[in-house]
Amino acid sequence: MEARVKWVEGMTFLGESASGHQILMDGNAGDKAPSPMEMVLMSVGGCSAIDVVSILQKGRLDVRDCEVKLTSERREEAPRLFTHINLHFVVTGKDLTDKQVERAVQLSAEKYCSVSLMLGQTAKITHSFEIQELK
Repeated sequence: MEARVKWVEGMTFLGESASGHQILMDGNAGDKAPSPMEMVLMSVGGCSAIDVVSILQKGRLDVRDCEVKLTSERREEAPRLFTHINLHFVVTGKDLTDKQVERAVQLSAEKYCSVSLMLGQTAKITHSFEIQELK
């Protein structure tokens, strides 16, 4: 995997993935775009959400939406590493059970989500979920 980051101006940088997608990053606490650490936080949410939806779909379950609400804590001193991240999944579908969603979240956390497993080396990662039933 390759990528590049180019300085635009001030503390704004443009990241470009090998697949050609671009995203702005801002070193001024997210003034113009997400900061790199905000992007790391969003990345763990995205990685885990992809896993959870994929696992539920492979189980032929009727999942219609998945949102991950992330909260985090960081060290006060440099380097300002994450010390705790909680991923709260809000999964919407028909006839989903706690057991099914809990299993999908657990598989993502323990086996599939590379971002979470990597961050778990330095931060405590916790997970919670709720199910919203479609009428």
